[in-house]
Amino acid sequence: MRVLIVEDEPGLVEFLRLELELSGVEVDVAMDAETAIERARSQEYDLLLVDIVLPGMSGVDLCREVRTFSSVPIIMITARGAVTDRVGGLDAGADDYLVKPFAIEELWARMRAVRRRYEASGAPFRFGEATVHLDAHRVVYRGREVDLTAREYDLLLYLLRNVNRTCSRQELLERVWGFQAPGDTNVVDVYIGYLRQKLDPERRYIRTVRGQGYRLEVEDS
Repeated sequence: MRVLIVEDEPGLVEFLRLELELSGVEVDVAMDAETAIERARSQEYDLLLVDIVLPGMSGVDLCREVRTFSSVPIIMITARGAVTDRVGGLDAGADDYLVKPFAIEELWARMRAVRRRYEASGAPFRFGEATVHLDAHRVVYRGREVDLTAREYDLLLYLLRNVNRTCSRQELLERVWGFQAPGDTNVVDVYIGYLRQKLDPERRYIRTVRGQGYRLEVEDS
């Protein structure tokens, strides 16, 4: 998971960075809205954490600008708790709103909830350096579009729909290739190798479960 923190309070930035990175989240920081917009345009993030009070452009205006080119989930984080402030952030396109001070457990819960809603909408799914655009049937790895065969894409899609669950070779053979009777599952191994070569050469995410099958392993922060 990759998160952009947009906050100009150094103490809060370091607190959030530490908590997120300890849980395996990749963190970028922007101290102002203009820098955040530039990064959101040029890089892919799973979530933006945005303070409403920023130097120059406000977090609400930032959110409104980002929504002109991206549907990335946005959680507003601010000391302002008035109804008008919350409504303003949500109307600008924010997905959720968290008032300071807050417990880190509440932030995690809101991040998980926003991410679930986003992924359920058909939004891009990321693992490692690969991004799968489900609605457009596009796969990007390290910033470059990857050509997958129809069978490779179907296999990847099935693993995505069963993320963090071990799928047996026979199950994959039946669901992806349509073979109802027991067959030669070596073809599954071959195509898993193709996906790894194109999207996961270090085998960090498409994992072999000895004696069982394969699992797309993505930590749910």
